[in-house]
Amino acid sequence: MTSQNLNQIFLDEIFPASRADDFFEALFGGAEEGAYDIGLVCREVSPQKAHLAFELRQRPGKCLVCNLTYGLPQVFQRHPILNVAGVASAVAQELGWPSDRVNWKLGHTEEVSRELHAIPLILERA
Repeated sequence: MTSQNLNQIFLDEIFPASRADDFFEALFGGAEEGAYDIGLVCREVSPQKAHLAFELRQRPGKCLVCNLTYGLPQVFQRHPILNVAGVASAVAQELGWPSDRVNWKLGHTEEVSRELHAIPLILERA
């Protein structure tokens, strides 16, 4: 399998850009308080593993580096609006993997640049 199975249109459908605003609305009481947009991207897919990432892109006039993004994997894992378990299940289904035989985990926040951080999402067939 290749990442062609996980095209950006599909990823944007299961994790729409509006979810970042919903997340900040719930977290801070206003979407305008959010320092970044969140998007889901595919990095690599093999027959046993899928490497994706939640990309945190700095919003204009905001400071991504000033925000505490390193504790976010734990927040993402539990937050119902982000629904990472549902995202992982949808990805497994799209790949034709039985969702009850797939384990997923979030990696540590990566600082790709001052304007872009990423939280890896790894799915592995059990």
